[in-house]
Amino acid sequence: MDRILAVDDTPDNLALIETILEDKGYEISLVGDGATALTHLEQSPPNLILLDIMMPGMDGYEVTRRIRENTKLPYIPILLLTAHPAADLVTGLEAGADDFVRKPVDVDELVARVRSLLRLKHSIDEREQLTLAREDLMAHLTHDLRTPLFACDTMLKLFQKETFCSLSTEMHTAIAALIRSNQSLMQMVDTLLEVHCYEAGSKTLTWIACDLWQLAQEVIQELMPLAIEKGITLVLSPLDPETDDLQVMGDCLELRRMLTNLIGNSLKFTEVGLVELSLSKLQGSGTSSDCNQPHTQIKIEVKDTGSGISSQEQADLFKRFRKGTHQRSGSGLGLHLVSRIVEVHQGTITVYSEMGQGSIFTICLPPLPENSTTGAD
Repeated sequence: MDRILAVDDTPDNLALIETILEDKGYEISLVGDGATALTHLEQSPPNLILLDIMMPGMDGYEVTRRIRENTKLPYIPILLLTAHPAADLVTGLEAGADDFVRKPVDVDELVARVRSLLRLKHSIDEREQLTLAREDLMAHLTHDLRTPLFACDTMLKLFQKETFCSLSTEMHTAIAALIRSNQSLMQMVDTLLEVHCYEAGSKTLTWIACDLWQLAQEVIQELMPLAIEKGITLVLSPLDPETDDLQVMGDCLELRRMLTNLIGNSLKFTEVGLVELSLSKLQGSGTSSDCNQPHTQIKIEVKDTGSGISSQEQADLFKRFRKGTHQRSGSGLGLHLVSRIVEVHQGTITVYSEMGQGSIFTICLPPLPENSTTGAD
């Protein structure tokens, strides 16, 4: 049974609403002022609120604003009750109300609007429940997938070391291919799990001073074997001797993941040539076309000689599950995760690319504030 909270400082109006809606099978709670209504909402949120605008102490506009500002409450439709002109109704709708009914109340109109808003409420609740169920499934699925994939990786490496028996050259080649495929799948699962944590708001970050130059060196060293295997030159451009330290306040693990995903993406779509990572500090002049910020920024640039990205694909490049047209296109999660990491670090990411000419990804992050401590928050 749907529960409705009616708020009005006139007892006769409450009695009329109760008579009309109880006859239609709704459970009605009656409250005479805004403050009591807010307390009632905290204790037992209804499915719908009928709210009089003109009340002493706290009017309907203020009650509506406070309800919408309370992020702990679920979505509750608000139906305003008023005898005032349209200008006042606009104020109420802008405050967050969903609809209105004029006084004196017409029974058929009231019932119709109540039913309409309750249908909206049920639709939103069902959608949120489906979203939560999907997120829960995704979290459990990605977590449970890691165990067999890790076991498979361990077993394949034991075979590669000839722990159980001698292997031919052909078998070594086949097992090496299986290991690469399995590791790619593990990386995809890890990325999916990370994206889920960001989307669900459950990602925990450890904020400390991070040296981007050191992280860049580590990531380049880690990805160098992949570049060598593909015959691609992977370089870290020398740091300008006049550049100050390249520290930012952030989660070092996430920033490392950001660099790994971005450089790995360039390596993936580059067949010949090079992938170059460069870091620099842009002083705050507001004239930089890369960062376009009035204050100092640290610029991270990844340039490749790959196939390039069409202007149509660039528009959706950082969206979740975006599938590119390139034959090597994967899940569409890697660059989305990069963008989420950049966003949470108060930075920006842009891309410039021409088909057949390669791509340039530019990330701009705020540097470590002066007098910052290096401990976690």
